[in-house]
Amino acid sequence: MHGPRRIVCLTEEPTEVLYALGEQERIVGISGFTVRPPRARREKPRVSAFTSAKIDAILELRPDLAIGFSDIQADIAQALIRAGVEVWISNHRSVAGILDYIRRLGALVGAGDAAALYARRAETHVDAVRVAAAALPRHPRVYFEEWDAPIITGIQWVAELLRSAGGEDVFPELGTQSLAKHRILADAREVVRRDPQIIFGSWCGKRFRPEQVAARPGWDAISAVRTRQLFEIKSPIILQPGPAALFDGLDALHAHIRAWALRRD
Repeated sequence: MHGPRRIVCLTEEPTEVLYALGEQERIVGISGFTVRPPRARREKPRVSAFTSAKIDAILELRPDLAIGFSDIQADIAQALIRAGVEVWISNHRSVAGILDYIRRLGALVGAGDAAALYARRAETHVDAVRVAAAALPRHPRVYFEEWDAPIITGIQWVAELLRSAGGEDVFPELGTQSLAKHRILADAREVVRRDPQIIFGSWCGKRFRPEQVAARPGWDAISAVRTRQLFEIKSPIILQPGPAALFDGLDALHAHIRAWALRRD
């Protein structure tokens, strides 16, 4: 067997990719937030959250590699590195980054050819949705909310997928900001001024509440609120920087945008 044999996945996307490549036997521990594929929760012990982890439990699994994501997991990575565990923290934030991540992870475990095919399949799907979306008779202004307190707009890959799905991101200047603190809206009334026709919400770890959003001061003037175009996109399929976003997440966005574009007012 080439590459690491005992991998702990600190987030969902490496688990999803390794299962898709048929390399799931290498996984010895997963994140508690993992829902894809469903069998992973039945087959693998859960040893981490997103900002915390059971370091002792991870060490008992004798991993030769731990895979995580972003600066938010820096403390977990540091603790594991100090304990002698090799750690790979990816920090990709774009659709292109997700595709490259699939290829790199595949190469790491000796499944480069399978990973290249899987990445190409994902890329082809994104392209197909983009073509279908371009043919829509109209394209709505869209606001995507990643968190509600404080209000945080969508990360880069979400902004890119919104455009691929046929929408016009009302905060394009924030979609290029990789850190959440740089996507905080200081003034919620700016959403009112930009008047989105669809509002998507995906609050990581809790249910999106359209009625709470609609009740914000002044938001009753927003087109999306007046026409009740507020929808939840489940966080596991859009906020994880892995294949789920390129397949199910993109499809969910496009389904709502297409329905809006084809409806008769």
